[in-house]
Amino acid sequence: MDMEQATWKSGSADALLAEFFAHDDLKALAADAGALLECPLLVLDDTFHVTAHHRPLGFTDPFFQDAVRQGEITYEAGAIISQSEALSAGRADYVKLEGSDYRRRFSPLISSGVRLGYLICVDTDGHLQNIPPETWNMVEQILAKQAFIEVSRQDKPFETTEDILMHLLDGGFSSAPYFRLQASGTYLADFHPTGFALIELTTYHNEYLGKRHLKDELGVIFPQSHSFLYRGDVFLFLHGNADFNGFSALAEEFQLKVVMSDGINDLFNLPALYRTAHEALELMTDRRFHSGNVCTVAQLRTPLLLKKLEGRSDLIAKEIRVLAAHDKEKDTQYCETLYYYLTCCRSLKKTCDALVTHRNTVLYRIRRIKDDFAIPLDEPAIHADLLLGVSLLLFEKKGPDFFLHAINKTEREEQ
Repeated sequence: MDMEQATWKSGSADALLAEFFAHDDLKALAADAGALLECPLLVLDDTFHVTAHHRPLGFTDPFFQDAVRQGEITYEAGAIISQSEALSAGRADYVKLEGSDYRRRFSPLISSGVRLGYLICVDTDGHLQNIPPETWNMVEQILAKQAFIEVSRQDKPFETTEDILMHLLDGGFSSAPYFRLQASGTYLADFHPTGFALIELTTYHNEYLGKRHLKDELGVIFPQSHSFLYRGDVFLFLHGNADFNGFSALAEEFQLKVVMSDGINDLFNLPALYRTAHEALELMTDRRFHSGNVCTVAQLRTPLLLKKLEGRSDLIAKEIRVLAAHDKEKDTQYCETLYYYLTCCRSLKKTCDALVTHRNTVLYRIRRIKDDFAIPLDEPAIHADLLLGVSLLLFEKKGPDFFLHAINKTEREEQ
């Protein structure tokens, strides 16, 4: 770096510091930071909305311009932030968006231990990696501190309905009346969705980034969904009977995982419903899960309960563990037979149909379960204990898929 350039750099850094101490303006700070770093940049809040930007004259990039115009980044770019191990650990990460000519540097803005948002710098000529760490540290600290000041203001109103919903999902409202007071004047005041869906974006981000925008697709298929990005997943409301086929086609085309919640009776109850739906979506990303890309929480309730108890062999009766050991050693199906026999209310016909097995074979297994393995099937008081134990063992052996298939078999039999 020659003397003239070093002097200019020093002057730009001084201007950034002077702006921070003299004014209370994140947009002006972003402009000074862009001048110091010599790059276009976006400053995001923690909901991935654009709060400030710097765009040098002559710079064109569709992703950058769309983000500024719409006031937020795409769901796909938000997924990059949510899925990046480096960003989760508080470090910067470089990403090349398909469809853009430029690499981008994503970095978290953290102040007083709180993650306030993100800084996205566009590397137009490859020079960003040569900027000294101390310069990056200064820029990020100043922007984070200004963001912290703005967020920390007393009685700061919620700026958007999304802010209210995110605060609700975070458990931030102490009472239902306080939530309703904040929601008055927004569409939430008279809003009665029947449920919501969560869409996991990991595979979509990997395979389709930049080709099509998911938000546009959702707006066409579910125009009243009010979709937004929350903690890396797309959250959208549903009305009436959810269009399962619409989700199925979307999930298949874009390689998504989608879970639909239980019904909503009161918007204030969203946090509890969200927690269960998010756990269900995590279950769907388990490597052992192969039962489709679209599910309901109701379908996954049993495997979710078992997931919570996974590894608790101490809760399983000794006789059931012996039965499972025999299945493993001899490649038999006594545990499955016991499971279906109990869930079918000890109906021999329904058990045979569920197992797709001849009546004599099922009878033979049931007799052995009672006589050779000393499992008292004629004592209703212990059926719940037996069913829980054998379910835990089947979850460990076969994963969540087994229970979705079992539900489907039962539904077919009832029809």
